[in-house]
Amino acid sequence: MPSILIVDDEPGVRSALGGVLRDEGYEVDAVESGEVCLEQLARQAYDVVLLDIWLPGMDGLATLARMRERQIDVQVVIISGHGNIESAVRAIKMGAFDFVEKPLSLEKTVVVVRNAFRQRRLEAENLSLRAKVDAGRHIMVGESYAMAKLREQVDMAAPTNGRVLILGENGTGKELVARNIHQLSQRRAGPFVEVNCAAIPEELIESELFGHVRGAFTGAVSDRRGKFEAAHGGTIFLDEIADMSLKTQAKVLRVLQEQVTEAVGGSSRIRVDARVLAATNKDLTAEIRAGRFREDLYFRLNVVPIFVPPLRDRYEDISLLADHFMAMLAREYGRRAKTFEADAIVALRQYEWPGNVRELHNVVERLMIMVPGERISSRDLSFLDQGLAPGGGVRAEAPGGVAAKTLHEARDRFESEYIRRALAGQQGNISRTADLLGIERSNLYRKMRGFGITPSRRGEEESRG
Repeated sequence: MPSILIVDDEPGVRSALGGVLRDEGYEVDAVESGEVCLEQLARQAYDVVLLDIWLPGMDGLATLARMRERQIDVQVVIISGHGNIESAVRAIKMGAFDFVEKPLSLEKTVVVVRNAFRQRRLEAENLSLRAKVDAGRHIMVGESYAMAKLREQVDMAAPTNGRVLILGENGTGKELVARNIHQLSQRRAGPFVEVNCAAIPEELIESELFGHVRGAFTGAVSDRRGKFEAAHGGTIFLDEIADMSLKTQAKVLRVLQEQVTEAVGGSSRIRVDARVLAATNKDLTAEIRAGRFREDLYFRLNVVPIFVPPLRDRYEDISLLADHFMAMLAREYGRRAKTFEADAIVALRQYEWPGNVRELHNVVERLMIMVPGERISSRDLSFLDQGLAPGGGVRAEAPGGVAAKTLHEARDRFESEYIRRALAGQQGNISRTADLLGIERSNLYRKMRGFGITPSRRGEEESRG
């Protein structure tokens, strides 16, 4: 049922307005001051607040300012006394939806309240549509064995409330994994709050995480909610957790242990219920040995570890990712998606991708913008560092800069490397690799012998099993 909070110091106004709005089918509560209003909003969510400007103690404008500082999501209708139009206009500039004048016309007030609810529904629909668009951006693309295992881990971890530590190189998609865990969890209706611990200066990170009260430090001109409080009922994602100082690590550990947070400069303890996901590209055990990361925090975070593989270990996904990014960017730019020629896919697969999926996205965006035609060939990818072989070594070149003396040699070398990486992606399993490549297992064995590729004993055993 739609809910309304009336804030007015006149008992008669609270009674009359509350009765009319209840008759209209709304759930109504009423309080007499701005201070009590803020306390009530901390305990319960409302759709609309009817807020009188003239209040004892904290007036309506100050109350509205505090509501905006605390990022309380509610439509506010100002009740303005005669001659206070300027104050009402100020309130509109501060984010109020509309105002009604005293003496109140109950009929007009009901119309304004209806409009406020209509606006709130429109905003909710807009957020829903944006969420659907964003969902397309958060798809885990790939059909490789490594991606299948990653999805399996996400599916197992997501429905629980367990903390997850996401490990992987820069650009592999750790945030994407965190968002998928949230979307598949029981907290998906709650907020997903991301904190990049490496991007926030040391002197500000505690304020960012736990909030602060006005006057807590120079520049703290108003109260501010912290990220843990903002994530209440949802998920908080602490990216690059290893870049957090030991002092801040200790405070995060306390929040995890006690599920309460305390604003910088404040004295009240705020209970928070947020699932914690953390990510890093560093070896935390090495960081612990070096004295840069708390071992007790590591054990608190590392309930469910998930490793996100680098792009070089799932190169068979590169063409799928390139097509996915191209389609997504085409929608963003309002253009027709370009098509990758076969030689362009070969060039993309031969590149090492030190920046992983993030680098691939940037390359596809560059191609979308800079390639004039609708088809992309290997010539359009000449800016990639083709001097690096897929295994990380330097590719031998024949005179004239050609990577191989003949087309036959170039084909054999590409096929050999393709099979090696397919085997690596399938953990050496011959049967799965043959299925992936679309050839018979006997044919794969013959090619491996021809290229001097020795199957692992474990791979042969798994294939026979």
